[in-house]
Amino acid sequence: MSSPIPLTDLALLHRSLQPQLEAVIQTAMLQGDFVLGGALLDFEIAFARACGSEHGVGVGSGTDAITLGLRACGIGQGDEVLLPANTFVATLIGVLQSGATPVLVDCEPDTALIDLVAAEKAITPRTRAIIPVHLYGQMVSPRQLLDLSSTYDLMIFEDAAQAHLAEREGYRAGSVGMAAAFSFYPSKNLGALGDGGMVVTREAQIAERLRSLRNYGAPCKHYHTEFGVNSRLDTLQAAVLGVKLPHLPHWNRDRLRIAQRYDELLAPLQFAGIQPITNVSGGGHAYHLYVVCVTNACPLERVALQAALESRRVSTGIHYPVPCHLQPAFRYLGYKLGDFPNAERLSHQVLSLPIYPGMTDAQIQRVVGAIEAAVSAPFSVSC
Repeated sequence: MSSPIPLTDLALLHRSLQPQLEAVIQTAMLQGDFVLGGALLDFEIAFARACGSEHGVGVGSGTDAITLGLRACGIGQGDEVLLPANTFVATLIGVLQSGATPVLVDCEPDTALIDLVAAEKAITPRTRAIIPVHLYGQMVSPRQLLDLSSTYDLMIFEDAAQAHLAEREGYRAGSVGMAAAFSFYPSKNLGALGDGGMVVTREAQIAERLRSLRNYGAPCKHYHTEFGVNSRLDTLQAAVLGVKLPHLPHWNRDRLRIAQRYDELLAPLQFAGIQPITNVSGGGHAYHLYVVCVTNACPLERVALQAALESRRVSTGIHYPVPCHLQPAFRYLGYKLGDFPNAERLSHQVLSLPIYPGMTDAQIQRVVGAIEAAVSAPFSVSC
């Protein structure tokens, strides 16, 4: 029996780095600076520099990076923040926890990224910021964002949780707006051995306030100037991320190789309703996820295709099955079915295929072969 093909393979990645990871973990244990230690400062500097930004502030999660990042940028009560309905719920939660009012807009049908034309129509006198979510590893157009920002005096706060070192139009994720939030959840392109996040910003004052907010609102020990939280990226996690960071460009190139091979092999299956999400970024796409749409032209519904792939030991995922505006927890925001048709359609069609550094061409062919066999079966039966 063929070995399973997982959606992502962290064990494969970690095996190649095991000696270095064990060494930095041992060093951290011996030094004992587990909170706000030296490895954190080193990683903050290195990651911000890699993003083309000036300052990095490590926090406990990607969600906290959005919440605290918005607060540090002066966004809060009475402010409206534009964001896409087609995103992980953490983006919406981060806005709500900042005290601001979220204003959801639809996404583009082909790229799944925020529709900036729809965003422009949603601007009101209370709109202070826009959160472009660089979904699946592909950036929202920096030039269009900057044009929108300058026209309406909007702050750009990037959600780059899935876009480590992604590039588009000469910009790198994290370098476009006033600040940007990253996640180091283990499965991310740059993942910790647990939760973690970071805000990068070019503004020293924002970074300084973030350091206070993440540490109980204390700019220095035992002196609290505002209501903060306990959300600090552990020194141990920062040390692990510091080992991984130099490898990230290579890992992203490998993801691009895999995605391009998928594109090539899946092209003949478009007639059968298997349509990859459009890449408008070329080699700048970081491909945290490789996502296809199982459209109405497919002889199988998505759930049936997933089951067929699982029977062939190919794992898949759905990112995301319920758009933010239809989540039960947020009904009070007043949105309803039909408000964002592109996001709703994608939620019924998207399917994430296996992609991770080190995935072989034979594995890619197995995945595509399994899809081909599944979607061809109904035609062969009917004949």
